[in-house]
Amino acid sequence: MSKILPQAQALVGLLLSLMPTYHQRRSLQALLGLFLEAQGHPLPEYCQDKSPAALSRFLNCYSWPTRAVIRQVRAYLVQVLLAHRPKGRRPHLQLILDLTCLPKRGRFKALAPLIRVFHGKRGLHVVLLYVVVGHWRFPWGARVYRGKGTPSQAQLGLRLLRTIPKPLKQHFRIMVLADGGFGSIAFLQGVRQLDMHALVGVSRQRCIHDGRHLHELVHSGSQVRLRGWDRPVWVGWYWFKREKGEMRQRFVVCTRRLKGPP
Repeated sequence: MSKILPQAQALVGLLLSLMPTYHQRRSLQALLGLFLEAQGHPLPEYCQDKSPAALSRFLNCYSWPTRAVIRQVRAYLVQVLLAHRPKGRRPHLQLILDLTCLPKRGRFKALAPLIRVFHGKRGLHVVLLYVVVGHWRFPWGARVYRGKGTPSQAQLGLRLLRTIPKPLKQHFRIMVLADGGFGSIAFLQGVRQLDMHALVGVSRQRCIHDGRHLHELVHSGSQVRLRGWDRPVWVGWYWFKREKGEMRQRFVVCTRRLKGPP
């Protein structure tokens, strides 16, 4: 813990004070030490202060105030972000939404309702929200995607965006970045209703108001209206190389005009 950054000491002290017992405080301190030393060995077996079994019990068995920890960490992040005041115009804040899979093999009785196969991947599917300013990137929140008949990943993403506090929205110009799973009209409308802008991936077959598809456009940066929405968006595309050298084209739409290609 000696290598911890000075500006994080107060937060760590506060989080440790939330732990109900001395042994839980020691376990949390050991886990934080593994991560904050940044030596590339954050797994419990590399801990020199507590056994892997003790850390496993802390993470999986013991009862401690998870919500209080999240609230305190978020309050600290808000303070750090609001203190970031570069000269010039109102700074930008990026919010990255991503649906990721935590692979699971075997049977997990307690997680049985949550483990499913989605897009060919079996595991726990989670929508994550990251906050990015400059070189800083912080995890902000997560929601579990429970499959068909439950809130979609786009709906879960909007729920996460609603947790961004008002002071951040007042201080920053916010851009939401997401892949094609968040490209629905309902999602774009929801982002604009939150007074944010969105830059999201979309299918090349996406229709615009005149019946054409995006891949039929000639100029990157064109202003169009997607079918089903009367607000203008700006379309761009880029090429990237796959592992076998194959070039693939990807399309994005943005709810505000950007300088240069999106």
